[in-house]
Amino acid sequence: MSRQIELKTNKQLATMHKAGLILHQGLDAVVAAAQPGITTAHLDQVFRTVLADHGATSNFLGYHGFPATICASVNEEVVHGIPGERVLQNGDIISIDAGAVVDGWHSDSARTVLVGTPDPANVRLSTITEEAMWAGIAAFAKAKHVGEIGNAIEDYVRAQPGEPLGILEDYVGHGIGSAMHQAPDVFNYRSGMRGPRIKAGMVLAIEPMLVRGDIATKTLDDDWTVVTLDGSYASQWEHSVARHKEGIWVITSPDGGAANLARYGVTPVPIPQN
Repeated sequence: MSRQIELKTNKQLATMHKAGLILHQGLDAVVAAAQPGITTAHLDQVFRTVLADHGATSNFLGYHGFPATICASVNEEVVHGIPGERVLQNGDIISIDAGAVVDGWHSDSARTVLVGTPDPANVRLSTITEEAMWAGIAAFAKAKHVGEIGNAIEDYVRAQPGEPLGILEDYVGHGIGSAMHQAPDVFNYRSGMRGPRIKAGMVLAIEPMLVRGDIATKTLDDDWTVVTLDGSYASQWEHSVARHKEGIWVITSPDGGAANLARYGVTPVPIPQN
């Protein structure tokens, strides 16, 4: 990963937003298809079809040899699950992570899906993970340094009543643009570091990953799938967010994040045309 932070022009940000909107449609289709009895390989095919229909390509397929267009991580699988013949069961929790590329510019987003009749503990896990993401995005709107995003995410998670959730530390958010993974790292916790100064033209993939138990993980023999050591279930939510001279815009959301950021007093601003 190059450590130099890439600053995008408004035109480049607009192209990333196009990629983000196609990705959004693809994730919508995958979420709708994630029902009991469906294989994770079928979910990958659903996403492939949406990309093909819109003339976009996948930034996951072939990445360091990854064999699919989505990561499908079920239950104790935290990230990088490879789609295959696993059949979704009633009560499963599955994180779908995917990306799309348009004219060389990347987007990256993830959602957690509760399959069939959900376990209330999994509903809570997914809800807190998603809201932690929005807390981080809201912080990005006003922050001076990247480290403030992780501070906001951890502060939100730790403030929730009930059983504490673990914030994964081995896998973090990242910059995104002409490549899927770029500088800077975006921690999902208080790292004790301010991080780089935020500048117009930055795009960050903000993606907290939470677990219901201990944060220790291992990678399976497929060299991709990351699971919790204690078997506890996991959730991942992610959006790619642009910071331009006028404000922020969630490029993987049709409304730029307006509906979810309103409760934080943040109004996203569309990417300027010039």
